[in-house]
Amino acid sequence: MQPVNDNQQVPVYPLEPDEATGNTLFRVYTYEGSLPNQSDLLIPHRKNHYLLVFIRRAGSRQWIDMTPYRLNDNTIYFTGPDQVIVKEEFRQLWSTGIAFTKEFLSLQENASLSRLPIIQNPRNGHELHLSEADVVFVEDILAKINAEYHQSSDWQQRMLAAYLTVLLTYLSRLYTEQFESKPVSTDKRLLQKYQATIDEHYRQLHQVSEYAALLNVSAGYLSETVKAQSGKPAITHIHERLVLEARRLLFHTQQSLKEIAFDLGFSDASYFNRFFKRETDLTPAEYRASIREMYQ
Repeated sequence: MQPVNDNQQVPVYPLEPDEATGNTLFRVYTYEGSLPNQSDLLIPHRKNHYLLVFIRRAGSRQWIDMTPYRLNDNTIYFTGPDQVIVKEEFRQLWSTGIAFTKEFLSLQENASLSRLPIIQNPRNGHELHLSEADVVFVEDILAKINAEYHQSSDWQQRMLAAYLTVLLTYLSRLYTEQFESKPVSTDKRLLQKYQATIDEHYRQLHQVSEYAALLNVSAGYLSETVKAQSGKPAITHIHERLVLEARRLLFHTQQSLKEIAFDLGFSDASYFNRFFKRETDLTPAEYRASIREMYQ
């Protein structure tokens, strides 16, 4: 698998169609006691697509961002295009994975899927534990998806979308139960839009007023609403997103501090150094040294 060159320090891996189907938007992976491709073992990377994996039996470990996950039996793991993934070890694996792109979700009949909690992932979760009844349901839908995926027809895309809708809707219900989601008010929705917009533009935009303009509200109203809904000033959300990405790059790459600073939109590396120190009580160099020593 060749990474996409998008001028970011962490390589981005595309969804590559398998030889059997040629589908460029959707793919099914099945492992029955075999070993996955080990070419990206210990290589920090992102994917340009969503990945949902039902683990029947595993035991290996991987990192999503900076959180380690020991892959548990009868558990769903899911990631989106923004997460940094590191596969720490490979063992025999019994699983079914579903990969699909943003383009697949943007198709007219699939558009509503992009708004589901499992896709938006407001709680930044990556693991869903399944009951026995959940396992039976998930296994049934995955079997239907797998059968349709390997059956070429004019209706294949619609059938895959229909089955995926059922699966993602079911998992979204589990998501809200496991992550204690509550009904979303108008103000809470503005907070979510603000956070999503930060995710898209944090490299270029560092001021609350710039995000207010994108959201068509006044900077004062946005600041008041965000503070009331989250308990944190609006500027703090921008700073936290910058710090999160800085930590990812400091931990997962060998890029220089100057390169990381410029990638995050800081024109002056010394200002980035002061910013990171102010937010974390460590300089970028101190953080890189401490985190790598911790996980050696």
